[in-house]
Amino acid sequence: MPIKSFQDLYVHELKDLYSAEKQITEALPKMAKASESPELRQAFEAHLKETEAQLERLGRIFSELGVNPGSKKCKAMEGLVEEGNEVIKTIPQGEIRDAALIAAAQRVEHYEMAGYGTVRTYAQLLGLTEQRDLLQQTLDEEGATDGKLNALSERINKVAISQS
Repeated sequence: MPIKSFQDLYVHELKDLYSAEKQITEALPKMAKASESPELRQAFEAHLKETEAQLERLGRIFSELGVNPGSKKCKAMEGLVEEGNEVIKTIPQGEIRDAALIAAAQRVEHYEMAGYGTVRTYAQLLGLTEQRDLLQQTLDEEGATDGKLNALSERINKVAISQS
């Protein structure tokens, strides 16, 4: 779809986020399974449920816009997910792998926060208040997940460094 208007740009960015979230729903179970820490595993599993709800919110927005999310592939998320897969393939299970999984997950969260902050602002500018609020809800969840990962990393990183 060619981008000829600000509305088109908004839809384009939403499609990118939809693809990103779909990819994350495939990656999170693998990351949870690869985690040594029960707390980290639980955090990934909880975020999977949140991500599914975020996809539903995006679906509501597409429905309101009368747009199909389509099959656009978020190449940035594809790369971030591949980095997480590399961690799983190349680092033996343990706290060092957990520390690397947290780093990979935080890169994902920061990408999402940037994307949701952008579309939330676009929705505001387009006068789409309900959509803005839905996008803000997701942005808040992504920030909270990043905070949980920060808290987990404080403990896990200390254990990982002691194993070096």
